[in-house]
Amino acid sequence: MKKLAFALIPTLLPMAIAAQTLVYVGTDTGGESKGIYVSTLDETTGALSPPLLAAAIGNPGFLTTHPSKPFVYSVAAGRAADGSWKEEVAAFTVQDDGRLVLLNTRPSGGNGPCHISVDAGGRVLLLANYNGGDVVSYPIQGDGSLGPAASTVQHEGASVNPQRQQQPHPHGIYPGPTQTRAYVPDLGLDKVVIYRLDAASGRLSPNVPAYATTEPGGGPRHLAFHPNGRYAYVNLELTSRVAAYRVDAVTGAMEGFQVLSSLPPGTKAEGNSTAEILVHPGGRFLYVSNRGHDSIAMFAIDAQDGSLRFIEATSTGGHMPRSFGIVPGGRFLVAANHDSGNVTVFRMNPEHGTLSRVGGEVTVDQPAYVRFLRR
Repeated sequence: MKKLAFALIPTLLPMAIAAQTLVYVGTDTGGESKGIYVSTLDETTGALSPPLLAAAIGNPGFLTTHPSKPFVYSVAAGRAADGSWKEEVAAFTVQDDGRLVLLNTRPSGGNGPCHISVDAGGRVLLLANYNGGDVVSYPIQGDGSLGPAASTVQHEGASVNPQRQQQPHPHGIYPGPTQTRAYVPDLGLDKVVIYRLDAASGRLSPNVPAYATTEPGGGPRHLAFHPNGRYAYVNLELTSRVAAYRVDAVTGAMEGFQVLSSLPPGTKAEGNSTAEILVHPGGRFLYVSNRGHDSIAMFAIDAQDGSLRFIEATSTGGHMPRSFGIVPGGRFLVAANHDSGNVTVFRMNPEHGTLSRVGGEVTVDQPAYVRFLRR
């Protein structure tokens, strides 16, 4: 198998120290960016160290980490030595100084790899191909490398938006609360497709029910489960709305019960789209990024029924916040402003859910995704 060209910088960060939080930023590499960057986060002040190149790799726009071991995974796309265009998923191991060393790559199994995740046991990596309209699963080996694809499933169908929904567009893939199912928001179908997930074999298979629906033309992009496993929240990219669902632990079914705007009251959705959605680890608040309005919207989650109440939207201090991440423990939120090329840090209020900007901004060209490794 031919691989993309990778390169590493010899010296990056100081040797690991106690309670070190590494911030990995995946980027689009059409401009000055060279791949995955890494900073350290000071969890007292919220300051980020200057970002340094952890691994040179083509278009690592989405990445994730292993739940218990020092492994990082990313999508990859670029020109191979023979001039052909390669789209892959890559596995890395994390060195003591924070740099990433390539373990292996596997073909993405489709066109436009856009999201990956790892099950809680660290045994399966799941991938969604946006343009190809399919999802793929890979077993994770003991050394962190990826085995050959265990399953590939093609989506079929369309929805009502003639520009964006003429074909399937899986935009995320997530292990469910019981780790026996996987959930795929498909922007092109206005559905969250549900699969059975066998962690032992790494295979995906049909679930009954096979999907949950979203509002026509909504364009489901990403999904976040509540820590209690009883609720799921989906951001609708095309209509700037958020949908809430009840999750059946036995069947895996999702039952919708609320849809509301991600924008402040009176704000028009035209020119805006949502990108990332995350639940705070404490389960009291939900956060959604608005691209165009350039903000993070905050919602209170009702402890009794999982319903949402809009709190406010805070500027991300940049343009097009494609992604953001919540630091393990929930003290800080880090936003990746794609078009303005800056990564900003916010302290999270544990009582009210609000965000306050701290002086942790750094510059990274076309930042697309943020993930953390605490050690």
